[in-house]
Amino acid sequence: MGLLLTSLPEIGQILAVRDSGCHAGCVPDRELVDHVTRSTGLTEAVAGRLVDDILAWYHEDVESYVRRRHANLHLHGVRNAQAYEQIAAELRERVVAAPALSARQLRRIVSG
Repeated sequence: MGLLLTSLPEIGQILAVRDSGCHAGCVPDRELVDHVTRSTGLTEAVAGRLVDDILAWYHEDVESYVRRRHANLHLHGVRNAQAYEQIAAELRERVVAAPALSARQLRRIVSG
């Protein structure tokens, strides 16, 4: 699995380590890679890396995203009340990784 580090390079502090869900040379989503290749003119290899990087970015679960954004906002002097309001607004628009669901939970979604 490819690991991505979210860091503050100017001070060397690592905020998060995220698993991209893919490793060097694998194709995370063939259909999406093909679409990006056709629509952009990028090579398949570059399109694959781009898709892997984007999917890794959105692979972050809600709790990790909230912790990372809060730390980032706090670093920039944003107080908690304002940070929570901003994070809530961001989450309404952001794609985040779905929680792991059991077969029973999936059946309940499908069957009601």
